[in-house]
Amino acid sequence: MNHFNWDYSFLVDFDLNNGFSKTAETTKRYLSQMKDMFYDVEAAEEILKTEDPLIYEFYELGFPEREGDLAFGTTILYPGLVGEEYYMTKGHFHTKLETAEVYYTLSGEGYMVMENPEGDTIEIPLVKGQALYVPRRYAHRSVNTGNEPLVMFFTFDADAGHDYGTIETKGYHKMVVERQGKAEIVPNPKW
Repeated sequence: MNHFNWDYSFLVDFDLNNGFSKTAETTKRYLSQMKDMFYDVEAAEEILKTEDPLIYEFYELGFPEREGDLAFGTTILYPGLVGEEYYMTKGHFHTKLETAEVYYTLSGEGYMVMENPEGDTIEIPLVKGQALYVPRRYAHRSVNTGNEPLVMFFTFDADAGHDYGTIETKGYHKMVVERQGKAEIVPNPKW
């Protein structure tokens, strides 16, 4: 746990190239924790027979969840496929649904897959050196379509909370798959 006085300025280190911090700990998500989130669960189970790859990890400071503060950190999403579906983050709504979030791509490439509770979807490329604004009311998931880690800086209202459960049980309406060596956005057959 970080020991900060949250009412004063403070510094946090992270590398602009790889997103890593020398002082903070990451939360890690392995395939075994996410296997049911991929469309091809059989492909996930086949991979898990021999290995349990790290899909992504993220740094997020232990901010007090209070109004007026900002949470921030970095996400490192590794390259890979489960079946034809690219590695992705779990994705989430914010508990306070009216919360927006900003992502800045430090390296790599991919997509931000978003949808609101009504099922409206948006898929926007993640490109190094560009910031992406995720509008309020949209669940969002990052997808790595490249051959190197996709590294992003993020920030949002510290009291926004995270709702992972809705996405875990229903998935997204769209998914990003590799077809003939290229990324393609397709409807999720589970919908």
